[in-house]
Amino acid sequence: MSTTRQPPPGDFGPEPDGAGPSSLTAEASDVSSVASVTPEGRVRSLTLSGASGVVPLARDFTRQALYDWGWLPASTADRRAAAEDVLLVISELVTNACLHAEGPEELRVSCTAKVLRLEVTDRGAGQPAPRTPHRAGRPGGHGMFIVQRLCLDWGVVRAPGTPGKTVWAELAAPA
Repeated sequence: MSTTRQPPPGDFGPEPDGAGPSSLTAEASDVSSVASVTPEGRVRSLTLSGASGVVPLARDFTRQALYDWGWLPASTADRRAAAEDVLLVISELVTNACLHAEGPEELRVSCTAKVLRLEVTDRGAGQPAPRTPHRAGRPGGHGMFIVQRLCLDWGVVRAPGTPGKTVWAELAAPA
C-alpha cells in the first residue's frame, strides 16, 4: 500500500461538453457536484457533508460518471465486472467514512485512459487498514480487504494542520 502519492490538482471548471451528473437529484440542499476536464483526464466531485443516504448517493453519482465516460453500458463481461468493482469500492469507502470517521465530506472520481481514481474525504483521525488475519466467515470488517483486493493501489493522504484525511483507491480502466 502506498500512502505517498498525491492526488491530482483540483477543479478546473465544468466539462466543456456539458457532461455531468445532471440526472442525479439529492435530498440535501448542501449536496453539490462539480465536473471538470484536466490535462490528465476527467474529474467529478460531490459534496456529501450533511447529506442523508450518502452511500447510495455516492454510488449513483459514480455510476453516472461511468456512463458518461463510456464504462457503462458494458459491452463485455470484463467491462461489466470492472464497473461493478468500482461501485463496490466506492460503497466500501463511503461506508467506512460513515462508520469510522464522522461521515464523508466529499467524493472525487477521476478517470484517465488507464486508471480510475476514487477519493473519499472525511474528518476522521483513524487509519483505515484491512483486518488481519482476514477471516471470510466473520461478519463485518471486510471493507478495506475488499478495497485492497480489487484495486491497483490505495492509500491515505492527510493535509498538514487540518483534521481528517482522504482515502483513495485506484482501479484499472477496462481494456
